[in-house]
Amino acid sequence: MSSRYRHFLIYKPYGMLSQFSKEGEHKTLADLDFAFPKDAYPLGRLDADSEGMLLLTNDATINARLLDPEKGHEREYLIQVDGEVTDEALAQLSRGVELSIDGKKFNTRPARALRAEPPTELPERNPPVRFRKAIPTSWISLSLTEGKNRQVRRMTAAVGFPTLRLLRVRIGALLLTGWTPGYVRELSADDIRLTLQRKK
Repeated sequence: MSSRYRHFLIYKPYGMLSQFSKEGEHKTLADLDFAFPKDAYPLGRLDADSEGMLLLTNDATINARLLDPEKGHEREYLIQVDGEVTDEALAQLSRGVELSIDGKKFNTRPARALRAEPPTELPERNPPVRFRKAIPTSWISLSLTEGKNRQVRRMTAAVGFPTLRLLRVRIGALLLTGWTPGYVRELSADDIRLTLQRKK
């Protein structure tokens, strides 16, 4: 992999778009305090309401390899949901659920869905997640090899547990390190090679 290529890991904050161009009142990647190469772009996206791990690169060859569902590169999400998630809902998420995307039926691939503990280093969100005294919340770890538009939110809603907060914490073998929104770390070629290795 040529040294002219550069790669970055970002903790994308809540409310920020996964792009450099301005759109409405949202903040963008251009608002981060970091001098990215002008030809860098995100590998996959997180919607404005989602947080966590976003990769940027100026190596166009990586995108197809990392995002192809057939390659088996997992993206892991920690999801705070409305209600106490059930074994049945986790089993449904693991098997795959039927969604409607752009008016067409779509069956999600098998995934790994597990109960999770709230991340201890997770910063408060601004604005905070809504709190309802009579209804508990719980956390799910969901690992996917595909990424349709707002797929994770659609999946949890489909099994009866709407998403309240969504963070991506892993892509391939690369873990999110640093829990500060806006955090940026430049990655080495070895980091990227490790990320592109198919998870067994």
